[in-house]
Amino acid sequence: MLSLRYAILAGTAAVSALGPVQAHGQTQAAGTAAGEGSAEIAADASIVVTARKRAETIKDVPAAVTAITGDVLAERGLNSVREAAVLSPGLNINSDGAGRAFVAIRGVGVTLVQSVQPGVGLFVDGIYRPNTAYLNNPLVDVERIEVLRGPQGTLYGKNTLGGAINVITRQPGNDLSVRASASYAGPDNQFIAAGSVSSPLLRDLLSVRIAASHQQQDGFARNTLLKKDGNPLNSDSVNATLRFTPGVAELTVNGYYDWIDSVNIPYSRVSGPQAHSRDLTFNTLNQVKYKYRGVNARLAVPIDALSSRLTLIGAWDARSATNVESDVDFGPGDFARAKGGDELRTKTVEMRLDSDISSTLSTLVGVFYSREEADGVDATTLFPAFTRLPFAVVRNTINSTRADTYAAFGTVFWKPNSDWEVALGLRYDHENRVANGSIITVLGPLGSTGGALPAARIKSDEWQPKLTVKRNWSSSLMTYASVARGYRGGGFNAPTAPTRTYRGDSAWTYELGAKYAAADGSSGMSGAVFYNDYKDYIGLNSIAPAAGGGLVTVDLNTGNVESYGIELEGFVRPVPAWSIRGGLTLMHARLTDTSAYTQTTGRRLASDRLTFQPDWSANLATDYTIDLGKDQFVLGANLTGKGKRLAATLNQTTPTTLDGYWLVGASATYRAGPIEVSAFASNLFNKGYWESYIERTTLQLAGLPASDLGIMGDARRYGIRIGMKF
Repeated sequence: MLSLRYAILAGTAAVSALGPVQAHGQTQAAGTAAGEGSAEIAADASIVVTARKRAETIKDVPAAVTAITGDVLAERGLNSVREAAVLSPGLNINSDGAGRAFVAIRGVGVTLVQSVQPGVGLFVDGIYRPNTAYLNNPLVDVERIEVLRGPQGTLYGKNTLGGAINVITRQPGNDLSVRASASYAGPDNQFIAAGSVSSPLLRDLLSVRIAASHQQQDGFARNTLLKKDGNPLNSDSVNATLRFTPGVAELTVNGYYDWIDSVNIPYSRVSGPQAHSRDLTFNTLNQVKYKYRGVNARLAVPIDALSSRLTLIGAWDARSATNVESDVDFGPGDFARAKGGDELRTKTVEMRLDSDISSTLSTLVGVFYSREEADGVDATTLFPAFTRLPFAVVRNTINSTRADTYAAFGTVFWKPNSDWEVALGLRYDHENRVANGSIITVLGPLGSTGGALPAARIKSDEWQPKLTVKRNWSSSLMTYASVARGYRGGGFNAPTAPTRTYRGDSAWTYELGAKYAAADGSSGMSGAVFYNDYKDYIGLNSIAPAAGGGLVTVDLNTGNVESYGIELEGFVRPVPAWSIRGGLTLMHARLTDTSAYTQTTGRRLASDRLTFQPDWSANLATDYTIDLGKDQFVLGANLTGKGKRLAATLNQTTPTTLDGYWLVGASATYRAGPIEVSAFASNLFNKGYWESYIERTTLQLAGLPASDLGIMGDARRYGIRIGMKF
């Protein structure tokens, strides 16, 4: 199809608190499997996380991990994982549409379009989600988000090249829990309502949780041709958990359904990166409709004879997309429109055995299988004004892919004494992918051309080791060192592309880190230095002549990348009522060899920088609590920023650079028992900045009127939020 879906990874790599402040997790329900649920937390202790499939305080995990609690998400008005990315160093998530999210960690695992396998693993309650578009979807009844940087494949079922994001929802138990919240913000009429109920049905045996949310907003863009909102959103979500605990076993069943009605690719045509604009000139609204649904079950059973715990997981997930009609020439000239849709269905099965061999030795071993099936159809009409005439040109494309992944993974943990720990892991992946498709172009009275394409296949076998050494110097200070290899499988371009397949990419990562937490809970700090040697980088797509006419987006192996840097995050309480938290990320990520890109496209790159990856990003937040007896009044402020970034460009001589920026937010919250009321503002000074940007060479190569394309970040938003919990 004549598509310029040049997906852009916009980095918002900022830093959150180390985690020990505001640890408001819920009590661990009886029988919860280690590594899968919540855990009891003392008021000033570190947040308990399950990053290594076992409950540990975050300061004891020998890895770069950020934990963001559900309370922090609510206080900051963060409604999706994409929005929460500003609170984790090195995590970059951007989106140019409701069903399109692009993610990387430390420049590794870049996912630019949905046809590329996720380079950062996404898990909900430890269960793999196959599509990064979930990062845009509403967060409902979340206890915390854990972000793990670096390959994690020796602990997780699905391989994770750049890192893993694990969303942990609140689990039902023996206590009744009711939560509800609603907010309204302007000037784009954003309305969000959410609620959840968790209750025992049979005490100590059966409990249930049901949660739902609704969000709608006009957005800040305006289609000046159609005189309608250019970037609206309407979404509804519901999910439920049923937890059965007969004796020492635990069975948890989850289900979810998300409805999303919004738009894709809401780009403005502009003359350059200084010409900020939210005006769109598409001939259609580019409306898309998505349905996400799934069900999964997890059974955890102790095996006392082996001092082990066996965990079995099965999941089914599906995403359906309907492209109502999109203007794929990106401008007021009505040259091409497309309709169609696709569906992705994924089945996963995982088995893990967590064993205590002795007081100094433990293991975690597992096997994993996934089956992905994707089917898509597209009908692109050239010169749609002529559709009623006999010489209309319509290209119909059908694309179908199937993928089977088999994996075995394991880690041995050796603790010779309380001061040292060595963890040695290994993972093996076998992947088998096949793609089929057809292209039929109807040429009016001249008939049609094209037909079925030959099948394309990819097979890969990869080994991924990991070694971590940890040293506890005291109860407050820990250091660690790790080396690991991560891998992501290759994939297929559209049937109309001249290059049908591309290879997988891989990275060796090296990391040194330290974590400190004061014994009295008044301060804490974590830091890491890292180096990534990234091969066969799947990170820059291009356009090429499409079979049947027009052009098509082509994903390819750009070359090799070297990235290194430092991450710091921490908190301090000068007085009990006042907390300050924040951090800094410095990263140098550069292409070191682009010969693969030149060999495929015949073109050169104007810069060795990675698209939309800033060299620095920062975050700072502060809260001050005024005690009013039984009530509280909390004043909060936050600051996030990132440096200059390279725009998406196919220009061979002159790179386009986007300015860095700082965003300011503030809130005032009154808490009275279970009720709280907040007034808040984001982007307080209405700073104009680009989330996505495509330099004009892309349109020139497509033979379209030349113009840069950009999507601005959200403007100033201010509103009120009401919440309750008991």
